[in-house]
Amino acid sequence: MDTKLTYTAFAGTALVGSGDLAAILACCHGAQESGRDGVLVFSDESGKQVDFDLHGSLDEVLARHGLSGEGPKRGPGRPKLGVKGMEVTLLPRHWDWLERQPQGVSATLRRLVDEARGRETESDRERERMDAAFRFMSAMAGDLPGYEEACRALYRRDRAVFGALVGLWPADIRDHALRLLG
Repeated sequence: MDTKLTYTAFAGTALVGSGDLAAILACCHGAQESGRDGVLVFSDESGKQVDFDLHGSLDEVLARHGLSGEGPKRGPGRPKLGVKGMEVTLLPRHWDWLERQPQGVSATLRRLVDEARGRETESDRERERMDAAFRFMSAMAGDLPGYEEACRALYRRDRAVFGALVGLWPADIRDHALRLLG
């Protein structure tokens, strides 16, 4: 997990914490220790629900997520750079081209991704924020009044209608959905 990301946790409709990985792990671990079940955590960047292993002491939880002096045991690779090995499926002609590149396959793929990220427009970033808000709303507000109309207004970019509809929701859910939109 990237420690620069921020997260937000809810118990029911109530916000119970928000912050970086260490803060949210401490919050969720404390909620679990006090017997509070059903805490849901969301990535503020993507709006996706995330799960953390909260078993053991807080120090153990933090260590498991790389937030203590000893950190988790890691396999081969370049963990200090945050490198993750994942599968990529390409056609033979793509592999042939990549293998001919002087920097190598991985370096070429990183360069291509960085170039594409540099071409992102404000419209692309707005779409990412809308998608994050939608993911969060789907998990937390799907049964609330005006949910479907709010989703339609969200993707129509009708902020006035969206604001009026989410205004009927519990304050913490409304505020977080609006915050994700920026």
